[in-house]
Amino acid sequence: MKIEHLALNVPDSLNMARWYVEHLGMKVKRRGMEVPFVHFLADISGTVMLELYSNPDAPALDFHATQPPALHLAFSSSDLAGDVRRLTAAGATIVADVHTLPSGDDFAMLRDPWGLPVQLVRRKIPMI
Repeated sequence: MKIEHLALNVPDSLNMARWYVEHLGMKVKRRGMEVPFVHFLADISGTVMLELYSNPDAPALDFHATQPPALHLAFSSSDLAGDVRRLTAAGATIVADVHTLPSGDDFAMLRDPWGLPVQLVRRKIPMI
């Protein structure tokens, strides 16, 4: 089986989807402009999707209270320092600035403007 998408119930899916498209290069594959404002966003490979929606009748995760090791969305980056600067200028906050892991992988951990942990990673040896 292949994963089609990961769905997140978020407080402001309309603006969150816009931010992910504008700043992380995601592409809108389908969207609804009425409650619950469902947005299916694909990454640049076109093989992974994220569904963002705002259903007021269902529980939403408190991303600000969620520690990044428990949940984060990871993006590959070829320019970590530049992407950290660009994303923080767009409203993200730094949790852990760029550093190298024992594996030789470089990574940084941010929070998007809604608090969702977003990891940027440059693998020494690509995994996929």
